[in-house]
Formats: sequence, C-alpha cells, structure tokens
Amino acid sequence: MELTERRKRALGPAYELFYETPAHLVRGQGVWLWDADGRKYLDCYNNVASVGHCHPDVVAALAGQAATLNTHTRYLHENVIELSEKIASKMPGDLSVCMFVCTGTEANDLATRIARTVTGHKGMLASEFSYHGNSTLVYTLSTADSDERPDWLALFEAPCSYHLAFEGKNLLDGYVGSVRNAIGDLQNRGQQPAAIIIDSIFDCPGTIEAPPGYFPQVFKTVRDAGGLVIVDEVQAGYCRTGNHWWGFQHDSAVPDIVTLGKPMGGGHPLAGVVTTPDIAARFAASSDYFNTFGGNPVSAAVGKAVIDVIDAEGVLENVTRVGAHTRAGLQQLKNQYDIIGDVRGRGLFLSVELVKDRDSKVPAASTARKMADLMKDEGVLISTHGRYENTLKIRPPMVFSKENADQLLAALDVCLGRL
Repeated sequence: MELTERRKRALGPAYELFYETPAHLVRGQGVWLWDADGRKYLDCYNNVASVGHCHPDVVAALAGQAATLNTHTRYLHENVIELSEKIASKMPGDLSVCMFVCTGTEANDLATRIARTVTGHKGMLASEFSYHGNSTLVYTLSTADSDERPDWLALFEAPCSYHLAFEGKNLLDGYVGSVRNAIGDLQNRGQQPAAIIIDSIFDCPGTIEAPPGYFPQVFKTVRDAGGLVIVDEVQAGYCRTGNHWWGFQHDSAVPDIVTLGKPMGGGHPLAGVVTTPDIAARFAASSDYFNTFGGNPVSAAVGKAVIDVIDAEGVLENVTRVGAHTRAGLQQLKNQYDIIGDVRGRGLFLSVELVKDRDSKVPAASTARKMADLMKDEGVLISTHGRYENTLKIRPPMVFSKENADQLLAALDVCLGRL
C-alpha cells in the first residue's frame, strides 16, 4: 500500500494499475513473472516481451552494443541497416523501406505524416473504438479514448460478426460499406482521404477478426478515393496471429504503409514504419526525417536479435500450434459456461467475451473485471478490454507452450466455476 501511495504522488492520478490488489513485479523469465514476495505468475498478457521476458540472446545483444557504442542514425552503422533488411525480408510486395522510432505512437504519427505529405490530403479514416497511440494527433485517431471529431476525421465500424452493426446486410457488404460511407462523410465536409489507419486484427473493441475478403475490398475502396492504406501491426505483427508474420497476410492484402511497435524489441522500446521505395521517395522530396533515439545501434541490435530468435526457435510455428490448442480449449469452456458469449482471435491473440445472457448479449463487464482478479489469485495474469469492457484479453509471450496453455485453461475453469 505504501508503494501504491508513493506511486500516486510521484506519477499522478493519470497512471492506472491492473487488479484490485496491484501486482508488484520484480523479475521475469520466459513466460513467468515473480512478485516482491516471491510468488510466481504465468504471464498471459504481456505481448511486448514477444520472445519471452529477458531472453538471453536479446539481453546479450543489448548489453554488448550498449558497452560498445550508442548514438543516432546520422552516422553510418551496420545495425540499423541490417535490421531494416531483416524486416524487409519478412514483408510482401514492395514494402522494403524502414524508418525507425521508439514507440507505436510515434510510428502511427509518422505514418500519418507520410500519407498526408504524399497524397496532399488531410482526411483520415479510423475505426470506431480504436487505439493507435497517445500523441496529440494519434490520440485523436484513438476513438476509444478521445471524443474529439475534427472535420478531417471520419469513422467506420470494425467488422464484428458477434455484435452486428448492420441489419439486413451481408456481413462483408455492410462493413465495407461503412468504410465507403466514411469516405463520403469526409468529402461532404470538403476533405479528401489521405489514408485509412486500420488494425489487421481489431484489438481495442475486443479482438475483432475481419471476414475473408474484407481487407482487399477496403484497400481498393480507399485507394480509389485517392488515399493510402496504413495497417497498424503494433500489436498483431511479428507472428502474433500465427501462420504469417503479419496479420494483414491472412487476407492476402498488401498495404502501402505498415506500422510496427510493441514486440519489435522484446521488451526494449523500438518501433518503426515500413513503406515502399516509391512512397519513401515521394515523402523525402518535400520532407526529411530524423529521430534522436529511433534506430540507434543498441535498439537496432535488440531488434535484430528478436528476429533471429523468432527464426531460430520456430516461434511462428509455435504460435500457430499453441494458439490453435488454446482456442480449442477456450471453445470447450464456452460449451461448459453460458457466461461465455464468444471466443475470438488468431494465434496467441485471443479474447473471451463474457455476457449476462447469450440471447441478449448483455455485457458482463463487472464479471470480467472480477475474473481478472480471480485469475491473478490463481497465479495467472490476464487483463480485460473491449468496447463494453467485458472481454478477457489473452496475449502471452509467443514462447507460450501447450503446457502453459493448459495451466491457463485450468485456471479459467476454476475461476469461471467460482462466479
């Protein structure tokens, strides 16, 4: 309690903590976290530590480069070039030019700036109840938090098949039509679209998976209106959704700009923007770019190590295999407990929506919050999110095993039985 009060005084009330009794964590290794009392927790939430907490190869890369040199990108250094080349090798199409920043917020801010510069337009399209970061610009695009709706911003509905936003329409037609209507809204205000910023799997509203064919149609609709496509892979990228390196690849669609973040540094602050040589050249024709810490030799060394670990340890295959096992187990729990309305997600990016009644789908938000605390008591860390705050968020480090998944499922079973 004393530490909590000191934190409030030192950091102010805007900072929030998880759980009724906050966790005081002091150490991490792989999928495990330990608190100050020595209690061990299975981490089923922290996707930032993508290849596990304190992976020895990542730590060695960081320490070795930090002990040698750290400066910025206005000097030549192999690390930032090699990191860019490694990322480009994982990208489809012409996506091959990287610009580095420190956070997903900066990545989405820079991507918006690029789109506006290249198209000459100001208008932006974002989904309802989205989150893309916390700079002044990107916070406005984060409609889950900000209620500001400037003339240059128009919103579309995330393509949810559980809480349908459209009556009497085909699922795909209705949600693609929502994007088309948003473009019309911009044009009616005298704005033209610079870009759509869109998640490849819609996290903030509750892990929404788009129906097949959605992204190709949306991308074409935006491009036909003169805009670019920015896909936010800050959470879904780096193999998180299984089968592919990037979430947008599930629908065989290639964006114009991709933003990266959280998992890039395995716990170290590292993010980036990836685009095509043509767009990069058009941006550079009227604007330069510099970031004091983005792409520094230490961060780049860490970024290279994370990719090397993913490849060497078969992390993508692990996410695909263990993710399918985990989702199947969640579906079995849904068959047992009526409070589970829906199970969603891909790979190790999963959610469980809790409802008071399956027919009415009334959200059970207070129960979801209670479940997070009950799970902590069982030694498993999850969180809640969603448009109605009633969804359990499951997003463990990608080195999660089937045995870890079985522990998660067993704890969920115990806690659901206590409700």
